[in-house]
Amino acid sequence: MFHQRCTWKPLSDPSKLSRFHLHTLSLLPKRNKPKKHSDVTASTWNTTHRFVLANPTLSILETKCKSMIHLKQVQSQMIVTGLCLDGLAYSRLIAFSALSPMGDLNYSKMLLFAMQNPNAFSWNIVIRASCDSQNPSEAFLLYKEMLVVVNVSGVGLRPDNYTFPLLFKTCAKLLFLQMGHEIVGHVLKMNYDRDIFVHNAIIHFLVSCGELEAANKMFEESCVRDLVSWNSLINGYTRSGRGKEALRIYREMEMEGDVDPDEVTMIGVVTACTQLEDLKLGREFHWYIRDRGLNMTIPLANALLDMYVKCGDLEEAKELFERMEEKTVVSWTTMVMGYAKFGYLESARRLFNAMPEKDVVPWNAMISAYVQTGRGKEALSLFHEMQAMKIEPDEVTMVSCLSACAQLGALDVGIWIHHYIEKHNLFLNVVLGTALVDMYAKCGNITKALQVFHEIPGRNALTYTAIIGGLALHGDAQGALSYFLDMIDAGLTPDEVTFLGVLSACCHGGLVEEGRKIFSQMSSKFNIPPQIKHYSCMVDLLGRAGLLREAVELLETMPMEADAVVWGAMFFACRIHKNIELGERAAMKLLDLDPDDSGIYVLLANMYVEANMWDKAGEVRNMMRERGVDKTPGCSSIEVNGNLYEFKVRDKSHSQSNQIYKCLVQLSKHMELVECVAGVPHPKDEFLFASEVNN
Repeated sequence: MFHQRCTWKPLSDPSKLSRFHLHTLSLLPKRNKPKKHSDVTASTWNTTHRFVLANPTLSILETKCKSMIHLKQVQSQMIVTGLCLDGLAYSRLIAFSALSPMGDLNYSKMLLFAMQNPNAFSWNIVIRASCDSQNPSEAFLLYKEMLVVVNVSGVGLRPDNYTFPLLFKTCAKLLFLQMGHEIVGHVLKMNYDRDIFVHNAIIHFLVSCGELEAANKMFEESCVRDLVSWNSLINGYTRSGRGKEALRIYREMEMEGDVDPDEVTMIGVVTACTQLEDLKLGREFHWYIRDRGLNMTIPLANALLDMYVKCGDLEEAKELFERMEEKTVVSWTTMVMGYAKFGYLESARRLFNAMPEKDVVPWNAMISAYVQTGRGKEALSLFHEMQAMKIEPDEVTMVSCLSACAQLGALDVGIWIHHYIEKHNLFLNVVLGTALVDMYAKCGNITKALQVFHEIPGRNALTYTAIIGGLALHGDAQGALSYFLDMIDAGLTPDEVTFLGVLSACCHGGLVEEGRKIFSQMSSKFNIPPQIKHYSCMVDLLGRAGLLREAVELLETMPMEADAVVWGAMFFACRIHKNIELGERAAMKLLDLDPDDSGIYVLLANMYVEANMWDKAGEVRNMMRERGVDKTPGCSSIEVNGNLYEFKVRDKSHSQSNQIYKCLVQLSKHMELVECVAGVPHPKDEFLFASEVNN
């Protein structure tokens, strides 16, 4: 529906003017005192800056108008003088109210709808302002009304080559694919497809919405191409992670030779090198930038920095970072991630601390670096520091911190994060929900993990993998197998981690036949070659079931060399079933792989003690002494009120160590009582006793 239009006519009797109208006279410039143009207003709304103003009222609008009150006073003066009937003058009212920081977009629409002789210029002004507003979709409503507008002569209004780029830009921003295609149809109907500005806007819209093939087709069929066209297509492919195609387009651009690459082109091709991890080509582009004297803009420098970091040349990244005259948060964060990637966490932390300003992104990078290197305690400590600095965490922060909680078993902190998510109405998407499931499962609350699992919308393979692994960890083999089958029925494809979880569940649950079937389906049905961890699970499954010969056959026919995990599974199975011969073989293999691991010696000696082979146990103890192998002190941790405390054997450094050891004495006495009632001696006690006797 159109707004009702009105016609403004000059008043014949100035005495009828209200005080509001008369107040505009005070805005008229005094003679012989010319004023400079306002930089703020002229630069933002004055769309006809080159137009020389001869009318004093328009001069006021350009130089003295600072608010909507001033604008309405100028408008009243224009009504009195009849200047509002001039299309160009009237469009300046619209431009101020639409584009000026002091303007009012709704008022500009009222002015537009009241215009007697509408023109595309005025409509484009309001459409542009709507595109840049908080509700850009209103631009399409204006466009639809523009198509049916007629002036006083009955002539319809026609969009021009400035209208369509604005609309395509908004379609790209909002990912309005269908609306964009409809407007493309209008462009073709009105024969604007040969206009270079409209053509480039369409390509930008298509690549932004992921329609790369359509954009490429339009580009290839076009008779007009400029640097913007090439850059739109190249950067569109890189944004979609298709670096190889982006470089192909760049080579075509070089072969045609009609245009020279600029800084934007280089950002696209350098990003493509990053995606392909092609350090050599990335260096060549860096040399090209230097040789051609291209402007090293901040985005281009950041793209090069990211390329060097992700392609493995930290030294070149450091040199480039030091040479950058101006560094942004992106520059600092890239270097922090680079140091962390190469294992220099202390250097990464020092650089992080030296950052002049930090938003949530570098905090996330540092927290994630700690989590990925298994340093969950430092990650949570940094998260608490982030909270103290009043930095608002986002979804990435929450996911990293939940992973840290899962590493440490810090259930209280994980619960606090869950409450934070609910309190701040963060959307429980599949990534955040999966992290919560994993945290609850690994922190011991499988019931809550299942509850969160069923609350997640659009569960994917990672979500199922998390709950399967959690159920396996809690010994619920049937539950894990059931969710695995549900996952297959839902049409989701399991990956290596999923199979590791379900095989582990079968192992702990003694489901030999199910485990065999799933292990066989990995390669036959899902085309996933088993890795060494899967073979380890199968060896463990067969060994626990007493099928030691079958386990040995599987171990010996593996397509890769067995590692300590596989031989460890074999050794534990032999110890359970008291097969000393195979157990000795497995233990010797383990010692060959890691001769300084004190745990292997202890376990081998315990196996001999359980078989009453005291001499052998003594020999193992002597072997440890001769090789200079010391028993690594045990370390444990406990969470109290959200704080993690770590202890080593005979550790008395804690301020409450006396109370702690009193509690340990009580626990030891209780354990001894339970063992006496059960009639089962502790293997470790036997080993220590035997060692003392032999000594």
